[in-house]
Formats: sequence, C-alpha cells, structure tokens
Amino acid sequence: MSTQAPFILAGIMGWPVGHSRSPSIHNHWIKKHELNGTYVYLPVNPANPDDLKAALKGLSVMGFAGCNLTLPHKVMALPMVDRLDATAKRMGAINTIVVEADGSLSGYNNDGYGYIQSLLVAKPDWQPSVGPALIMGAGGAARAVLVSLAEKGVKDIRICNRTESHAHDLVATFKDDFAQNLGTKLSAVAWDQRHQAVVDVALLVNTTSQGMGSNPALDINLDLLPKTALVSDVVYIPMETPLLKAAKARGNPTAGGLNMLLHQARPAFHKWFGVLPEVTPELVKIVEATF
Repeated sequence: MSTQAPFILAGIMGWPVGHSRSPSIHNHWIKKHELNGTYVYLPVNPANPDDLKAALKGLSVMGFAGCNLTLPHKVMALPMVDRLDATAKRMGAINTIVVEADGSLSGYNNDGYGYIQSLLVAKPDWQPSVGPALIMGAGGAARAVLVSLAEKGVKDIRICNRTESHAHDLVATFKDDFAQNLGTKLSAVAWDQRHQAVVDVALLVNTTSQGMGSNPALDINLDLLPKTALVSDVVYIPMETPLLKAAKARGNPTAGGLNMLLHQARPAFHKWFGVLPEVTPELVKIVEATF
C-alpha cells in the first residue's frame, strides 16, 4: 500500500498571467519543505465572464487546493465564491481562493497582510499609532493598503490622486465604516496640495504605477516630509523606485514592494499546503533573478 502524501495543486489565475512571480515563490517553498505538489499558471481570458466562473468551479473537480487571483479577476470573482472573509469583503477584492473539503470556495485577500509585513521588515519598530498616513493613488492597490492600515490601527489616513474624484469616491466608500468600526478618520487631499500634505505624515505610500519600469517617477516633493517618516512603494520593478531613492537620500526609512509580494504569498501557502513558510534571503535572490 502506498503511503505517499497526496499531490497538492495550486496556481495563479489571471490574464495575462505569464509575468507572475508566484510560481517561483510557491514552487521554491514546495521544494524546500519537501512537499508533494506544484503551483502552476492558470490563464483565464476575461472576455467571457462565464469562463472565469467555470474555471473557479473546475478547481475542485481538477483536485486543486485553491489558487491566487491577479488582474483582472480580483473583483470579478467576488460573487463567484461561496464565502468571503471579513477583510476581503471590506476590500471588495480577492487574491486567494481555498477549495474546502466539500468543494465550496472561500475567498480571502492577503495583499494587506503582505503590505503590513513589508513595513515591519523595513522598520521592525513601526507602530500604526505613530501618526497620519498619506496614500498616493486611488486604485485597487490603494484599497488594499488603506484597509490594512485601518484594520491595523492607523487612525488618520489621507488619499491623494491625480484624478481627485477617484480619491473622493474611495473616501466615500470607506469613511463611515472606518469611523464607526475602526475609529479611523479618512479624508481626501487635493492633488495640487500634495507637496504640502506630507508635512506631518508618519507614512507616505505610493500605490500608483508611477516609478514602475519606464514610467515617470511619482511627482511629489519630499522637502517638507519629516525625516522620521517611513516611505513605502508597492512597486517592485524596479526594487528601488525613484521615490524610494529620493527618500533614502534624505535619510528616511524606506519599504519596497518586493516584500509585500513575498509576504502576501505566505498565508495562502499555509492554507493550501499546511506549512507557514518563511521569506528567506535565498527566496529573495530567486525572485530577484526573474527581473
């Protein structure tokens, strides 16, 4: 009689999906912990929403323990799972799906967990109560960051976006919930006030694509930023964006996006494979080599 452990399948579902570093991360952990399984690409074209629904339902049939979701499926999948955890429901997006024993699907969002861990890697003594946070951008990444900061205990969060109506929309979405349930004040900052808005912040976050690859740097002057403020960027290509370089040059602590990527993968791996892996220098080098 064979005593071999069951083969566990997981993957990353999105479109396009071939650029994802998730297989490198998860397959490294599978090998390191000598587990019987693999993590694969799951390209699903969003042109027909029924295809995503069919793909998610097929996870159980094909023996998958679950999958990660990336663009453009994080929001589209919300009504297609059987249950959502509180954070995913608040964020309005899923990045992790777990296939339960009965074949039902549970949705989670670990992006916020990964973001908070990236701050703690950069500044182990970081405390959410230290002062206001200013988030640049109002897209999906901004939603994940602001929810994670509010749930962690940051009491004053400000949103600044080039298209100001988007910042106001984001504030309107969360303002009452944050005030009533988390004790967090949420407000919008006009784009033309961004340079002055850094004067009293303890955390400055770029959630836009500015500074990514060949994109121009985020247009913000750091002259008024306190030297103690932590400057964070969710972009991880390049690992040190122009914003982080400028902040480091003036003595501010900085947190790049790579650790957010690596740490958000840990809770998902734990749910699928039963092991909570670590982010090690070896893993960082493996992922860096894919850039």
